[in-house]
Amino acid sequence: MAGALLALLALLWGSQVLIAFDYFSPWKGQQQMYKLDIGWPKIPEYFTGQTFCVAVDSLHGLVYVGQRGDNVPKVLVFSEEGYFLYSWNNTVEMPHGIFVLNTATDSSVWITDVGTGKYGHTVKQYSPSGKLMQILGTPDYKEIWLTGTNGTGIGQFKIPHSVTVDPFGRVWVADRDNKRIQVFDKVTGEWLGSWSSCFSEDGPYSVRFTGNYKYLIVAQLNINRLAVLAAPPVGSIGDCVMVNAVQLADETKPHLVDVDMKSGAVYVAEIGAQQVQKYIPLS
Repeated sequence: MAGALLALLALLWGSQVLIAFDYFSPWKGQQQMYKLDIGWPKIPEYFTGQTFCVAVDSLHGLVYVGQRGDNVPKVLVFSEEGYFLYSWNNTVEMPHGIFVLNTATDSSVWITDVGTGKYGHTVKQYSPSGKLMQILGTPDYKEIWLTGTNGTGIGQFKIPHSVTVDPFGRVWVADRDNKRIQVFDKVTGEWLGSWSSCFSEDGPYSVRFTGNYKYLIVAQLNINRLAVLAAPPVGSIGDCVMVNAVQLADETKPHLVDVDMKSGAVYVAEIGAQQVQKYIPLS
């Protein structure tokens, strides 16, 4: 699964919590950067399972939510305003990650599925309405490059949990259990650097860039925090600088996040609270 995620380059607890928590504290004297949208979604009761992942289609104003559980729809689709639109369930077993890809002619939804059944432990491409288009691992699948083995060394991983790409051709991988982010060249797979000093308390579970690519939003599940890190310019990766943070309620457990690249809004899939929350940038 980790290899498939890197090749793509893009791609529980307790009862359901329906309260929108508003736990903010300025980071090291800084002004808060995000405000909770307490009206999103309009009807939280649509979250009936464990919400593991969220993806934003900025072009069409859609938000996809992947959830797990028996007899629950696995994918929920909302408008960016928070209205529930529709759901689909076919061929999805246990969604873990989700990503929307827009091209000049089409849109598709990519899901990593960690189920153990007929359709599990694969990366799958769907139409926006839920039609299965391809499963990676078939002859349609072409590996561009693959790097890393299990371990703590350079280019090795202990649960690569999230991946994103910046405009400069760098791939950022949340190396969760090594408590670091590693960076690679998108074309060659060359290791470019790593960040670890920001993750002494908890490893990164999810990494996404803000719409202007000035910052990275990193979810830290075990300490219920969203860290805002300064993105480096082209050249040396250097070390991470945390410029702000959003402290969530206890046991919220933010798992994966996504960012609306138009509005800058951050959506957080929380497996502890069993909900997705939306945070709006204040500037």
